[in-house]
Amino acid sequence: MKKIALVIFGAAILTSCNQNQEKTAYVDNTVLIQDFKEMKETETRFNKRSEKLQKSLDSVARAFQAEVQDYQSQSASMSDAQRQEKEQQLMQKQQMLSRQQQMQSGQLREESDKIIDSLITKVKDFVGDYGKENGYTYIFGSNESANIMYAKEGKDITDEVLKALNEEYAGAETTAEETSTEE
Repeated sequence: MKKIALVIFGAAILTSCNQNQEKTAYVDNTVLIQDFKEMKETETRFNKRSEKLQKSLDSVARAFQAEVQDYQSQSASMSDAQRQEKEQQLMQKQQMLSRQQQMQSGQLREESDKIIDSLITKVKDFVGDYGKENGYTYIFGSNESANIMYAKEGKDITDEVLKALNEEYAGAETTAEETSTEE
């Protein structure tokens, strides 16, 4: 009788251990960020803005270059004082254009970094909520530096998390479009 009680007790302990087993998985952070639709759209939007800024700066640079060439063609007929004054004006204009270019590029980069940081936070929060809703104890993140050196097959949930993330974004996008249409 004692042996049967020990066997039942042992089985109960093993069963309770199995019920308390932690559910773990991992996601590839790089894939989640790169393949997130909102991130792709944000990159496209900033690339277009960057190209537009570059075209504007190129246009200003061409106009400045034309002004320099005009000066060079007329410099022979100018007095030394006129040449010196015009060269000073051109140098100041070049410095101003350079500062303007740096400022605009810096603002665009700063705005882009801020939005990308918020998207990364959004993805992290989503993965946390996904883990809670699906009963995970841990969801680890992996990237190019291979934080996860080995994982049992089936532990990579990147694709299913990405699908859910993009579905949520598509739903939010539709809701935003409906709201703007109603206004």
